[in-house]
Amino acid sequence: MISKAKMQSYKEQFDDQGFVIIKGLYEFNEIDEIRDSFKSIDFSKKGGPNADIFSSYPRVMEPHKNNTVAFKYMVHSRVNTILKSLFLEEALACHSMFYYKPPGALGQALHQDNFYLKMEPDPCIGVWVALDDSDAENGALVVVPTSHRTQIQCPHLSDPNLSFTKEEVDVPEGMEIVTVELRTGDAIFFSGNIIHGSYPNRSNERFRRAFITHYASISTEKAGDVYASMYTMSGEEVKIENNSKADPCGNEYD
Repeated sequence: MISKAKMQSYKEQFDDQGFVIIKGLYEFNEIDEIRDSFKSIDFSKKGGPNADIFSSYPRVMEPHKNNTVAFKYMVHSRVNTILKSLFLEEALACHSMFYYKPPGALGQALHQDNFYLKMEPDPCIGVWVALDDSDAENGALVVVPTSHRTQIQCPHLSDPNLSFTKEEVDVPEGMEIVTVELRTGDAIFFSGNIIHGSYPNRSNERFRRAFITHYASISTEKAGDVYASMYTMSGEEVKIENNSKADPCGNEYD
């Protein structure tokens, strides 16, 4: 059980920096359960017998919809306890992803999640769980501390040699990029407004698997598109208003 003093320190760091790292959120047996639940996915037909490694290990979007283990950890009580401390109210779960990030995989250009999730009036919170030790060599997450205090940016085209996504935002003047090194089972909780991303996996044989989920506060009034279909942390489905307002700069580049 996390003490009141510890929870308060998490809240203070989150509000100040835009993120907080939780060491050992999950035990190794829990990490194994998450990993194992994705081993049974057959991607062999996705790219055919001559497919490259990126076709063999794609990003898995919304696994909670058909993977009971993914759903279990998306609404896990430990995550819920921390989210309630950060939101200062109950949380709603709205999104999940699983990244394999094998050796040689590209990174993800700097971005802000709430540009896409369009939560109002407050931004979402993302939870990024390390399923492998994560560092600069194998393409760890990077963040720009305090950038959650800035406005949502209009992105520009990213470098296709470094990123699998096409949009990128700039680091605000006076701020800098910090690499988030995590051990297996650690997690980072971060504001939907913070600038973050990753660089390519430059290791020879190390994967950088991660389980990522997103949440809204229960007082959220609107969310973009598919994110408007949510779940309480007890697993009940709820829907809120779809935020049809156009993105500040349009959608992702074609």
